[in-house]
Amino acid sequence: MAENNTEAEQNTTDEVIENSSEEKKQKIEKPKKFQTLRGFQDLLPDFQDYYTMVKKAVRHRSRQSGFRRITTPIMEETGVFVRALGESTDVVSKEMFNMESRSGVSMTLKPEATAGIVRAYIEHGMHTLPQPVQLYSIEPQFRYDRPQKGRFRQFHQCDFEILGVKDASIDAQMIHMSYKILEDLGISERVDLQINSLGSAKNRSDYIEALKDFFFDKVQHLSPESQARLETNPLRILDSKDEDDQILVSMAPKLKDFLDDESSKYYETVKDYLRELNVPFFENEGLVRGLDYYCDTVFEFWDRSLGSQNAIGGGGRYDGLAELLGGKHTPAVGMAMGVERIIDHMKAAGIKPPIKDNVQVFVAQLGEEGKKKALKITTNLRDKGIHSIGGMGKSSMKAQLKMADKCKAPWCIILGEIEIRDGNAILRDMKLGKQEIVKLETVEEEVLKKLHCKPDTYTLGE
Repeated sequence: MAENNTEAEQNTTDEVIENSSEEKKQKIEKPKKFQTLRGFQDLLPDFQDYYTMVKKAVRHRSRQSGFRRITTPIMEETGVFVRALGESTDVVSKEMFNMESRSGVSMTLKPEATAGIVRAYIEHGMHTLPQPVQLYSIEPQFRYDRPQKGRFRQFHQCDFEILGVKDASIDAQMIHMSYKILEDLGISERVDLQINSLGSAKNRSDYIEALKDFFFDKVQHLSPESQARLETNPLRILDSKDEDDQILVSMAPKLKDFLDDESSKYYETVKDYLRELNVPFFENEGLVRGLDYYCDTVFEFWDRSLGSQNAIGGGGRYDGLAELLGGKHTPAVGMAMGVERIIDHMKAAGIKPPIKDNVQVFVAQLGEEGKKKALKITTNLRDKGIHSIGGMGKSSMKAQLKMADKCKAPWCIILGEIEIRDGNAILRDMKLGKQEIVKLETVEEEVLKKLHCKPDTYTLGE
């Protein structure tokens, strides 16, 4: 019996030691350090400076041209994109982020803007508005693609759509506005405009059959990717990057030989308008774009050094898309540009965005009374359009001045206990290291005189 008690006591002791060790182990283990998902990125303040510059250029040119801004949901019913883009396109077959709702509805994070905007045009009866309807958006898009330089799984696009009228001058104006935005941002000389015509839906269909016939007995010489495209989307063989594919493509039938008179004349008129607008371009018979809804005019802006591998934007006419989404026949033309790729070009070109987030005045203080005065001065300066911050913690004056220096504030207002008692403030020139004593009630006016800058004020009506 005693032996059993001893054994039980030993087991209890072992459990206590084991539990104690487990508790210590749990205490030692650190929480997991999370990072962004692969292909996603945090848009940090330095990026935002460039992003703001891009958005301003887009908004400015859009307003000049009569566009109004639209934002569609970040998620749509999957059928919107499948029907619009085509089941055989790379976007639909490989790159969409799909999920199912609790009620069983298939939903997709939007991989591009046009389909959602056309859906909104139909749903909200925009065909009853004066035509054409001109819309633009600046939104994130999502595609499951292999991440690499300039390509992310969440990326941002500036998108422009003109719906309701078909005219070659509208195509030319869309291209011209896009070119002017790139010019505003200082990178128009870094890209080449490539243009082509896909003709009508009938022209395109006839050409696809001709391509199938041409490649039928040459399929073994095509790359595996182009062999698959021969069955699903033969036009995409034309923009294959494979060298052997391109040799065959050079001997294949040409799309221009399948254009009817109306499409040929339309294309020539677009080019005439572009010349009139002084927009330089290159004709590219192999340019087909990757989505099924395009017809007639198509275009892309290619990186001058890398070509189509790093195109920063493109678009074209899509007269039949509204019907595919359940609406009436609605001629339309659109264009999208990738924000991240534009910013990469801006950086490479040495373009520096204007930075308006700089701190102009730092208010340092000591003591409870000093903190009250500092809080009032800081908020008063902000109301007057001066970027002001203060050291409102419990840091020493030395630490606060270091902070002011790190913030690159040109001026610092110092409110020590002695200054507050005497009704004064110290105004310090952080660059020269010089300072002067001024009356507390006039310190705001004194710093405004020394800044020599236009106050950063605004009204909601601007």
